Amino acid sequence: MDAVVFDLDGVLVDSEQTWDEVRRSVVAEYAGSWTAGATRAMQGMSTPEWARYLVEKLGARLTPERIAEVVIDGMAQRYAGGPPVLPGAAEAVRAVGQRFPVAIASSSPPVLIKAFLEATDLTGLVEVALSSEQVAAGKPAPDVYLEAARQLGAEPTRCAAVEDTTNGLKAALAAGMTVYAVPNPHFPPDPAVLGQVHRVLDTVADLPAALRE
Repeated sequence: MDAVVFDLDGVLVDSEQTWDEVRRSVVAEYAGSWTAGATRAMQGMSTPEWARYLVEKLGARLTPERIAEVVIDGMAQRYAGGPPVLPGAAEAVRAVGQRFPVAIASSSPPVLIKAFLEATDLTGLVEVALSSEQVAAGKPAPDVYLEAARQLGAEPTRCAAVEDTTNGLKAALAAGMTVYAVPNPHFPPDPAVLGQVHRVLDTVADLPAALRE
């Protein structure tokens, strides 16, 4: 193993529900209608992708550019007191970072990735912090993982990835990485996809020990 790439939402930060709440609120405020499959459909999408989804699929009456601003501002307000870092997450990144180069490959916008890194004092340790806004396609496409590996100078097949949702797992698998799953309890991944990963962990805090095995 040459490097480890972490997802952010649901792996290091307990934010999947917050994203869902903020998007639902914005869609309702701007005359859209939420659908049963919307939450899972958007997990892993880049900002431009989910913004178009809110407008084109759910009918919110804003431009995609403006709705992205409104949702991200809502998330930033929720993060005002610090992002909801999962127990043991920062410690896990530090422990892994003592042995391997580490990156974050997230669907969150750069401003929220930066908020996490600053709150946990991990800015200097995480060598690459990449948003899917910065690549051609969001998850389940592998683009953000492939680019993270490229920026780390590592072969994707010699990287581990840590993910929690179906689309994230699909992206990491498609990149050819060794995938460790930390299933999201609020949005459990597809069992068929989960069955393809290298190992399933209870929490991200278990990762440093798992990588030693």
